[in-house]
Amino acid sequence: MTPLPAPRFRPDRRLLGACAALLVVLVIGAWRNPDFLDAGNVLNVLRQNAVLALLAVGMTFVILSGGIDLSVGSILAFASVVTVTLIPYGLPAAAVAAVLTGAAFGAVNGLLVARLGIAPFIATLVTLLALRGLTLAVFGEETVALTEGRAEVLAFGRGQFLGLPVQVPIVFCVIVAAWVVLSQTRFGRAVYAVGGSEESARLLGIDVAATKLAIYSLSGMLAGLAGFLFAVRIGAGITNYGLGLELDAITAVALGGTLLSGGVGGVGGTVIGVLIVGFLFNLFNLDATLDTFLQKVVRGGLLTAVVVMQGTLMARRRR
Repeated sequence: MTPLPAPRFRPDRRLLGACAALLVVLVIGAWRNPDFLDAGNVLNVLRQNAVLALLAVGMTFVILSGGIDLSVGSILAFASVVTVTLIPYGLPAAAVAAVLTGAAFGAVNGLLVARLGIAPFIATLVTLLALRGLTLAVFGEETVALTEGRAEVLAFGRGQFLGLPVQVPIVFCVIVAAWVVLSQTRFGRAVYAVGGSEESARLLGIDVAATKLAIYSLSGMLAGLAGFLFAVRIGAGITNYGLGLELDAITAVALGGTLLSGGVGGVGGTVIGVLIVGFLFNLFNLDATLDTFLQKVVRGGLLTAVVVMQGTLMARRRR
């Protein structure tokens, strides 16, 4: 089997631009509000955006392979209710169930894309809609509150580890593992190869269908973990939660320099993108600059700007 070329990880204008954008947000935030860079507010931003970070890491793998996953918000919501339902059997059991549930729905996406040849946008959109309906049909309520062991669960979900919100070390470990997988393993190189050119990847001996199945399963698994962390933090599962989070995840990945056409980018840039999104909307909330509806407009405008910018970059790359 032909050895796979190692992906090239080097600072480029996309990544440097993301760092500059983050610095601008931090400087403006500190200027507008003296508490913006306070340790308490920074930790709050990290805690609140742990869910987005997990979705964005999974989305990075999907986009690098040339795909898209619109179903992660729906998977997150379903996993949050599964978590609350299984809490009586213990936190480990609930966590495992949420992760496996997410992986199962991700595998469905992978089968639709890799085996049936359905376009990723259509396949994951179908899963998004079907899963929203399934969640309401199975659980029947918009909010499923945790009753048994609530105090213990909230103590964990809102607790700290090494002085950090418990979500932060978990997300950090996921980010490091994702970076190692992409940069140091054959599977990571296969992800880049598939995103660069599926035909070339096949000539290199890569099982493209199996790689895509693994990628979408991984994205679903991280969405399931995000659902678990969300549920234990608020003490409830919400069937309609996560609407629009998939777009925030895509925005964060694109802001971090990963090309939406696939094959170029990485987890490091995604982390910067998540921080940009998190601190930007934290600034809006602290200043009460924008109400909830206008924030959605800004989210859409930000995603549009990123897509237009990437379209220009891809056109230059082709030339």
